[in-house]
Amino acid sequence: MEKIVSLIEGGLREAFSACGYEERFAKAVLSNRPDLCEYQCNGAMTAAKAYKKRPIDIASAVVEKLKESHMFSMCDAVMPGFINLKLDGGFVAGYVEQMAADERLGLEKAEDPKKIIVDYGGANVAKPLHVGHLRSAAIGECIKRMGLALGHEMIGDVHLGDWGLQMGLIIEELRDRKPELPYFDEAHTGPYPEEAPFTISELEEIYPAASRKAKFKAEEGVAAGMSQEEAAAMAESGRVFAERAHLATRKLQEGYPPFMAIWSHIMAVSKKDLEKNYSALNVSFDLWKGESDVQKYIPGLIQDLVDKGLAYESQGALVVDISEDSDPKELPPCIVRKSDGAALYATSDLGTILEREKEIRPDAYIYIADKRQDLHFTQVFRVAKKAGFVRQDMPMDFLGFGTMNGKDGKPFKTRDGGVMRLEMLIDDISKAVYQRIMENRTVSEEEARQTAKVVGLAALKYGDLSNQAAKDYVFDIDRFISFEGNTGPYILYTIVRIQSILGKYAALCAEGQADQTSSDDAAGQMERSAKRILPAASDSEKDLMLELARYNEVMENAFAEKAPHKLCQYIYELSNAFNRFYHDTKILAEEDKEKQGSQIRLISLAKDVLNACIDVLGFGAPERM
Repeated sequence: MEKIVSLIEGGLREAFSACGYEERFAKAVLSNRPDLCEYQCNGAMTAAKAYKKRPIDIASAVVEKLKESHMFSMCDAVMPGFINLKLDGGFVAGYVEQMAADERLGLEKAEDPKKIIVDYGGANVAKPLHVGHLRSAAIGECIKRMGLALGHEMIGDVHLGDWGLQMGLIIEELRDRKPELPYFDEAHTGPYPEEAPFTISELEEIYPAASRKAKFKAEEGVAAGMSQEEAAAMAESGRVFAERAHLATRKLQEGYPPFMAIWSHIMAVSKKDLEKNYSALNVSFDLWKGESDVQKYIPGLIQDLVDKGLAYESQGALVVDISEDSDPKELPPCIVRKSDGAALYATSDLGTILEREKEIRPDAYIYIADKRQDLHFTQVFRVAKKAGFVRQDMPMDFLGFGTMNGKDGKPFKTRDGGVMRLEMLIDDISKAVYQRIMENRTVSEEEARQTAKVVGLAALKYGDLSNQAAKDYVFDIDRFISFEGNTGPYILYTIVRIQSILGKYAALCAEGQADQTSSDDAAGQMERSAKRILPAASDSEKDLMLELARYNEVMENAFAEKAPHKLCQYIYELSNAFNRFYHDTKILAEEDKEKQGSQIRLISLAKDVLNACIDVLGFGAPERM
């Protein structure tokens, strides 16, 4: 279904052309002065320079032509040359009626759908998800869902951190704790156990313990009250442990069977836990690929970079220059192999691109990560294009997000200063919503708990997504769970309010049908009267229609700009428009059944659009609140 702004511009093009001006000046925008008009065209201002005429003269001529159109109820030329427009009530009603009759609610599918890789998640195995993973998961899932809604083939990849020194650390810590395991018995030749030698809780404790041991510094021990001798011994023990971990990592990467068996256990236990936690966020991935999947590509890609004359040695490392003349400042080269022969994240990401080009052949890439990784992805994308791993015009976009901070303006922490696990954050916000619901309890405790989970997830994800991705924001649980203002619970409350009205309307229809003494079949009349949307009878009703009519335009623009916050802003404005209409209008008490049916069909469309939008944002609405 064509966007309403496109229809407006179609009318403007005809008018500009009829007046002898080029159609390219016929651009319409939503008015930022709704007290004056609904849409505005500033084309006469630009055309004046091209045609050496006064803007107001051009605008006045165009307006005279526009007055012949059925589309507009008001067309004004305003000094110095603005064209102010109001849409005809019948035209707007007809547009939203078409939306209501369309199973896609008027949302156009992309004319040329693309296959797009969305790289988000970025979790490390053997570690729990923490609050730092919220933004990549929430933003990435929304971007993916927006693309799907528009008809693109979206492929989400979690891109696990499952290779490297962390694995060696875990293996050696496990050896110290459980040396009797067959993985550490060099004489063991039989199969290895199918069951993992650790639980997820144990695994999540093993890695940080191993990391602390390997990084221990003597001065830290002294500061903690150890004698210098004890601290020095601990530091030396840590150094030896770190060397063991490096050796174990190398043996793993060479395919040593006992360590590969441990790695398989780590992957199986971690993936199960990660799937559970991502599921709690209503986030899913099409691919559960990791760094380990692309190690086979790395030797070849490094040799390819050397053979093409792109990679050269610098201070013992192998690097590729990526600076371009258009850069405002010189960018550092991309290191693809360290001086000790080890590959880096950049090498792994390049290997991942090679694998994706071979197995998936996408039309575009979208990477979502902390904005501090901007340089990293600039380097990776440029190397990939210089080396011909992807075509030169391949769209490769990095969406960098800001930090979720506490009220102190610093990265969000637990009360004792640690990094908060994501499942704890979800639980905390659900409990806060539950307490808010129980303050004015009208439902059972069990229903309140289930509702709190739904509303809590909406509060958390909307609180994140309603902020511009690149900006830092303050996590304020009291504001996020508020049922007023630009919050997830407010959006859900609006949907539930509409559901309540529709439920009461259905009950009225049922009562009318049951009344056999009535000479008129009330339910039948109501059903028939709800079949079309009439022109608005009030300003608030027209405002609601105009907001609904923007749905396909907003979704398309939000995806094009990779801006979930614009979709959030839209449903906030749509919710406000509905609530103004609701307070102005006694829908269920309306005696004119045709008018009542029109209003019911209109608010039903509002509910459907809101539900479609929150589904794209990654959460749903409860039956009641």
